[in-house]
Amino acid sequence: MNTEQSREFFIRAKKVIPGGVNSPVRACKSVGCDPLFVRKATGCTI
Repeated sequence: MNTEQSREFFIRAKKVIPGGVNSPVRACKSVGCDPLFVRKATGCTI
């Protein structure tokens, strides 16, 4: 999985969305990572 592209998307999102995500639960700060941006999934599988 390309996490570098997710990091770039997160940096861009932080410029227009407070915290870069629409929920503080998904901010990933508690686990020490940036949120992952996913293009598509099939069913419950990413």
